[in-house]
Parts: sequence; C-alpha cells; structure tokens
Amino acid sequence: MIQSSQTFQFDTDAPILEMRQLCKNYQLGTVELRVLREIDLTIHRGEYVAIMGPSGSGKSTLLNMIGCLDRPTSGEYILGGQPVSLLDDDELSMIRGTRIGFVFQSFNLIAQLNVVENIEIPMYYQGFSEQASAARAKELAQMVGLGDRLDHRPAELSGGQQQRVAIARSLANDPLIILADEPTGNLDSSSGSDILEILDRLYSEGKTLIVVTHDEHIATRARRVTRIFDGQIAEETYNEK
Repeated sequence: MIQSSQTFQFDTDAPILEMRQLCKNYQLGTVELRVLREIDLTIHRGEYVAIMGPSGSGKSTLLNMIGCLDRPTSGEYILGGQPVSLLDDDELSMIRGTRIGFVFQSFNLIAQLNVVENIEIPMYYQGFSEQASAARAKELAQMVGLGDRLDHRPAELSGGQQQRVAIARSLANDPLIILADEPTGNLDSSSGSDILEILDRLYSEGKTLIVVTHDEHIATRARRVTRIFDGQIAEETYNEK
C-alpha cells in the first residue's frame, strides 16, 4: 500500500497522462452499457485542454477516469509515467489528494469553514503542519484575489468568490493536473469571465489544465479541444494562441 506521495514517483519526462485503448462499461441488470470505447488520449505537461461533448457522450465518465474517481473496464491509464489502472482504493485516494486538483461546478465548499480553512483541507489530509497549511492557504487566497475575505464563510461570498476559493483549494498540494468540471456553469457572465482569466493565468504559469465544458466560448480559450461523441474521441483541434 502507498503510504505517502514520496513512495509513488512520477516521471517528469513522461506525458502528464496517457490513455491507451481505455474502455468503461457499466452493468445495468442484464444489459452492459458501453460508455467509453477504446479511448487513446495523451496530454503533455503545461497543456490547456478542453474536453467537449453532448450530454451522454461520455465526457463525465472520462473526467472521472482522469481524476482517478473511477476505474476503467479495460485498457491502460498512465499518469506521470506510472500506470494507475490497477491501483487499490488507498493508492487512488493518495493520487487524488496529491496529484489532481479538482474544481467543480457546484464549488463543493464546506459551509462551516471560512476561506482559509476550506483551502487548507487538502493539506490537512496530507499531514501539513497547522502553521504551514495556514500560511499557504493565505498565500493562495491572495493569489485569487480574496486576501480581504479570509474569515468569510461560503454563505458570505458570491458565486464567483466561492469558485475562487475552489481554485485556490485545487492548488494547495501543487498538483500535476487542474481538472475543472464546468467551472463557470453556476456563474453569471461577469464572474465567469473572472474565473476564466484566473485559469488563463495558471496556464501561462505552466500549469496543466483540463476543462470539461459544453461552452464553445470556454473551449476557444484552451490550446487544444478534444471532442467526444458516443464514448469515442471524434475530433481534436488546436486553437491559435
């Protein structure tokens, strides 16, 4: 069993992730539903990728695979040069906590905690000292423009501010990938634009971003657009930057 992130070493020269002939099926009674079909996908460090597709196309299942929230039925998933398809639940949990930063449409903040405490959560589970986690959380809050809201709880923040907290939290453990699921879906256009500018800045600083979206406007900000249809990658295009 993996006890810490120090025992699971990632190859800095390898692609950030590789999927090889990856399939995901679900059993519904006597019917087997094929959701992902022979996905071949490679994403390199520092890329900004938008994953698009209609409802039912398989993009949410693909997101779950990338985020180590679910396991493939067959095929390989290689993260940072290391195969993760057959890892046990504790190992997958460690990877989620240290290697992948999640940003959700619904923010997923804890109502009883303030801004700093919400950002600290990933560090708490990785054994950071109270002093170190508080200092980093305050630094990240400043970075996303919430330096004057440190003691505020989610109910005292706008939707855009809550998503800023979620982005700061996703960065807490300096992950390999920032994985954002419809990050502006619950925001007005002005707040959504602010969030997209933060993501643009993270990309310019070398972060690897994977954004799952149905919004063509968001996709134009990515460097690369991967379109999925009926569980298969139908098209990959590149935007001029």
